[in-house]
Amino acid sequence: MKTCKIIYNPTSGKKDFENHLDYVVKRIESEGYKVTVEATFRPKHAITLAKNACKEMVDLLVISGGDGTFHECLNGISKSEFSPVIGYIPSGTACDLASTLKIPKDVVSAVDIILNGEVVKMDYTNSNKGSFIYVTAIGTYVDISYVTDSKTKKYLGYLAYLITGIKEFFTIPMIKTKIEHDNGFLRGYYSLILVVNSKKVAGFNIVNKPILDDGKVDVVVYKYIPLLNNIIYFISFLLSPKILPGVRKFRTSNLKIYTNHPHKWNMDGEEADSGNLVIQVQKQALNIIINPKIKDKYFKEQ
Repeated sequence: MKTCKIIYNPTSGKKDFENHLDYVVKRIESEGYKVTVEATFRPKHAITLAKNACKEMVDLLVISGGDGTFHECLNGISKSEFSPVIGYIPSGTACDLASTLKIPKDVVSAVDIILNGEVVKMDYTNSNKGSFIYVTAIGTYVDISYVTDSKTKKYLGYLAYLITGIKEFFTIPMIKTKIEHDNGFLRGYYSLILVVNSKKVAGFNIVNKPILDDGKVDVVVYKYIPLLNNIIYFISFLLSPKILPGVRKFRTSNLKIYTNHPHKWNMDGEEADSGNLVIQVQKQALNIIINPKIKDKYFKEQ
């Protein structure tokens, strides 16, 4: 019999996934799976649960939670020899990964995709600070996802992030950085650096046409330009022009970012250590079920 493990975060989003748990289990069991369920009870608990699921060599690992829960599960999978097929039921505040993959927050619709969607091989990225699935960033506004109060997020949703962002409007950091990539290097002062394997970041379209299976990430760097940075962010995040003064974009499979700035890195919405970052893209290393409608758009090599 096929096996399925469900890992869910009971405090994610509106904290109501448990109300749907019986339905999810019965739907998956109806497809011939033996289902077991595990809830997370503390930070980074999902890493351990995902590692255990890999040791058990489950056929299907269903993750329910926000980007942070998925991030933790990925860090369990990336440290394991066996990698199960991943199904995702998003329940967090932003759920950028789910938005890119067109997986709805509605539980019934998300389960439909798990049972009837298409399995693809998606890139993820390893680094000296852990693995990430869709973004790592340093600079302006990147701490919003984890400094925003969880109770505020529950009641206000995405608006809670905007309120926190307004508080940081006048605190643009100046980050001295050297960046080495596949085709050269950059050196200078920057206010925001994004390393992206997604279309959406914080709800905004950061990369118009991402390719999620070619072994490369999109890197977007914003120069530190006093008084103009917020205007540049506004134009970049809302209009997504191909060319914008003060903004550099490139694609790479290997990346080294050198900085001694005290700002912490953000990985998939979770706080990571400050300091230098070294990454290597793991090409097509994650088996994940997606909405078939976006396969030809974002997965070009399958």
